[in-house]
Amino acid sequence: MSFPLLTATAALPALGAVATAAVPAARRTAAKWLALLVSLATLALAIAVVIRFDPGGDRYQLTESHSWIKDFGVRYELGVDGIAVALIALTALLIPFIILAGWHDADPLETGSKRWRPTQGFFALILAVEAMVILSFEATDVFLFYIFFEAMLIPMYFLIGGFGDRAHEHGEQAAATQRSYAAVKFLLYNLVGGLIMLAAVIGLYVVAGNFSLTEIAEARANGTLDMATSTERWLFLGFFFAFAVKAPLWPLHTWLPNAMQESTAPVAVLITAVVDKVGTFAMLRFCLQLFPEASTWATPAILVLALISIIYGALLAVGQRDIKRLIAYASISHFGFIIMGIFAMTSQGQSGATLYMVNHGISTAALMLVAGFLISRRGSRLIADYGGVQKVAPVLAGTFLIGGLATLSLPGLAPFVSEFLVLVGTFARYPVIGIIATFGIVLAALYTLVLYQRTMTGPVKPEVSAMPDLRVRELVVVAPLVALLIVLGVYPKPVTDIVNPAVEQTMSDVQKKDPRPEVEAAK
Repeated sequence: MSFPLLTATAALPALGAVATAAVPAARRTAAKWLALLVSLATLALAIAVVIRFDPGGDRYQLTESHSWIKDFGVRYELGVDGIAVALIALTALLIPFIILAGWHDADPLETGSKRWRPTQGFFALILAVEAMVILSFEATDVFLFYIFFEAMLIPMYFLIGGFGDRAHEHGEQAAATQRSYAAVKFLLYNLVGGLIMLAAVIGLYVVAGNFSLTEIAEARANGTLDMATSTERWLFLGFFFAFAVKAPLWPLHTWLPNAMQESTAPVAVLITAVVDKVGTFAMLRFCLQLFPEASTWATPAILVLALISIIYGALLAVGQRDIKRLIAYASISHFGFIIMGIFAMTSQGQSGATLYMVNHGISTAALMLVAGFLISRRGSRLIADYGGVQKVAPVLAGTFLIGGLATLSLPGLAPFVSEFLVLVGTFARYPVIGIIATFGIVLAALYTLVLYQRTMTGPVKPEVSAMPDLRVRELVVVAPLVALLIVLGVYPKPVTDIVNPAVEQTMSDVQKKDPRPEVEAAK
């Protein structure tokens, strides 16, 4: 029996979470190092998954299948395609940086605090989220996917509500109230989406007789499972609603700015760079593969919603006073591009959307973590409280600029390639949508450069005059992310080689081919 690599990749952070939580309260530093070592070991397993995956091989590889709840046809089934491999690698890569960046975020507020193991709990919850996200990318049983899709809400709720940002202009009591509100809002939105999805999961079982993604998709392809058009559309809507909340897609997005604003910077990265990717990934894996006709039917409406997300998110980012809320609305705009690429139903669009998930995770991590370092020094999230930072902390300002330029998709940095592919793929089939979406790029340049100008340039404000530059630990966090943004901006081929075969298979699922360009015949 071969080594269960996929199970090990998810089980290691889960066991690490238990071990970290069990570290004695007085050994906070030991808990931090244990969590970091577990995350690095998980990254090593994720690299092994990438190495063992053959882009030219079967659609789902490294598969595992065991009977679980036999009476209901639920199985413990795992398998990865190229899209899942890329996102597992992204998740495993970001978690060590998240842990390093949050090294002191859960330390007690005062010496001798009696709070129950705050540090151990913080890092244990991060590892628990990592385990559940990785299992969500690996699961090929719909019910198994649903369990971890919902279960990750619990540790995220405590990370937002229990370990939120301490920088609040109205004091600690107001901060605690706002954290509680943001955590409950996050939980309710995602829980409602999950409950609607549960009804659709049950409906799918009634129609198909099992929960196996591969078996249902194969039965649909060979005609042995004939699903009524109205049934397929209702089931699609149940799945898509849950994924659109998680993504998030306008108008189901309103939980994200609150959650990111009240979280610590590392937890904000965990939300938007890791957890939210499960929503867009699931659109590709489940919506398009299980419900191809319904996906085609819903495409025009989804493209309009994605377009609204792009423009709306960018416009609101321009007017933000809070640094974290600005990055949150920028992410809403970027998720609009990702969803637009998925439902453009072209290979360029879907390849660009998958690449965008990876690149957005790296660029948002770089920008948000540097912003967190900035906020921790000044103790304020308000843009107006900064000015002239580049004169006193040039390395911090420089890395902040690179993260911002990546966010606006500057050529030469990783997000440019993915955004370009999304726009090209969308324009090929829906030219009007593609043209309007390009205005999101203009707005991105506006909110990013205005943010940099107001915080980093101009006269040095007295409150930032003694601000220290990035420390060694912070440089270890930021430098690899910046390097990845440059490398993938110049040479994205390693990622596209992995994801393109999976994209071609997804296009085959929905029976779509790339439109041929209309070329006027030579006279």
